[in-house]
Amino acid sequence: MFIRELKNCEAFLAGDNCTLRELLHPGKTDLKLRYSLAHAVVKPGETTRLHRLKSSEVYYILEGEGIMNINDEKAPVHPDITVYCPPDAKQCISNTGMTNLVFLCIVDPAWCREDEEII
Repeated sequence: MFIRELKNCEAFLAGDNCTLRELLHPGKTDLKLRYSLAHAVVKPGETTRLHRLKSSEVYYILEGEGIMNINDEKAPVHPDITVYCPPDAKQCISNTGMTNLVFLCIVDPAWCREDEEII
């Protein structure tokens, strides 16, 4: 059995400028995974840098509210919203609320810096 608590995952600033904590990553555990799972935070009034991943990505919003931008489309997001970002899509998310925008990111195949391009 593998269990990991969020507070035990080191926080770092991702290339898109949001704070990430990797919960699951095949390169950092002995788990047989193709995907990575991270916990992300965007502070009030902030927008992540426009970027694209070679992999597909899914956001699941836990807290807060914002605007998701994928290519030329925009949509409001709030808790319990799931967003699919196709590979190579230009994407960013803005926090339009008064509290942190908190979400989970699932990247398949697993996220790595080399597969992320800041635009």
